[in-house]
Amino acid sequence: MNRNLLYMILRLIFVIVATVVGFYALLYMSGLIYPFIIAFAFAYLINPVVNFLNQKLQFPRALAVLVSLILVFGAIVGLVTYLVTEAISATTYLLQLVTVKLPDIVAFAEQFALNHIMPLYDDLISKFNHLGEPQRHTITQNIQNLGTEATTQMKELLTAIISGLTNFISALPTTLTVLVFVLLATFFISYDWHRLAQKVRKFLPNRVHGYGKTIFVDLRKALFGFVKAQLTLVSMTTIIVLIGLLILRVPYAITIAIITGVVDLLPYLGTGAVFVPWVIYVFFTGDTAFAIGLLILYIVVIVQRQIMEPKVLSSNIGLDPLATLIALFVGFKLFGFLGLIIGPVTLVLLNTLHKARVFHDLWKYIKGSPSK
Repeated sequence: MNRNLLYMILRLIFVIVATVVGFYALLYMSGLIYPFIIAFAFAYLINPVVNFLNQKLQFPRALAVLVSLILVFGAIVGLVTYLVTEAISATTYLLQLVTVKLPDIVAFAEQFALNHIMPLYDDLISKFNHLGEPQRHTITQNIQNLGTEATTQMKELLTAIISGLTNFISALPTTLTVLVFVLLATFFISYDWHRLAQKVRKFLPNRVHGYGKTIFVDLRKALFGFVKAQLTLVSMTTIIVLIGLLILRVPYAITIAIITGVVDLLPYLGTGAVFVPWVIYVFFTGDTAFAIGLLILYIVVIVQRQIMEPKVLSSNIGLDPLATLIALFVGFKLFGFLGLIIGPVTLVLLNTLHKARVFHDLWKYIKGSPSK
């Protein structure tokens, strides 16, 4: 075998092994130091506010960091408190509405059973009685199996709910401890931001520092672009839902629209978590016209989300719309709804590494001779 080709293959294997080992090492380290990674992200986000207070208003650095933390976390707590309060208010209204409408729901269910279910039941019983003994035995056995399976599924569901609640309660002390570490680490990282940045610059070689700076700047643009894109999509969802609810003359339209927009951010849930049970409830109360109106609004929200998401993401992150669409689809097929986030993030990372010429230099290294 040609000597240069052999060295090229060996360097290619080395690059692949180093990449895989580095990836798993990064995953392992992230599990150990994730509070400090979160703290670094928070420190980076509040750094402009800290610099403004420190340089423009002449606050001491420690006081500037403390005030910035209070402002940021105070705003987060205030927003969460507002959303929880509005959710409680809307839930209270919904419970009152259900209480008032309960007789109508029962009457509608009884009428539906008498007009549709009972005739169907009588027809099935009549046909069942005309079957032979083997067919009746088979049907009875299948019904029993179905009941057993349904009981098993209900038990598993209840077990999962109880287990989830138990895990949530048991995780609270750990979560609070991690939150304390995040706050303390954010304070110290932000306080020593410039000194830490100088140490990192001295530690890294010039080439690695150049790579890191390019990658960091591009990832920062992509991150803020991604956040901006999500806020844009949520705002569009909220506005469309608000307009639709106002047209349908729904009470608490603003609150419901805001909650729907927030739920739209959550994977596996989306706006369907609000609209699907709502449409079913309204339908069974007998208000068919209102149910159709809500269903049309839900379809409009879904369609606009599917149409606008690739375009908004590509324009804010700086990616090709077709590449973004492919990343969304591949991510969805591989990871489900979570892949709608993982796909574009992976594409952004690959695009950033390409712009930083990392792949170009790796290929040069693989093709190079061992003496270079």
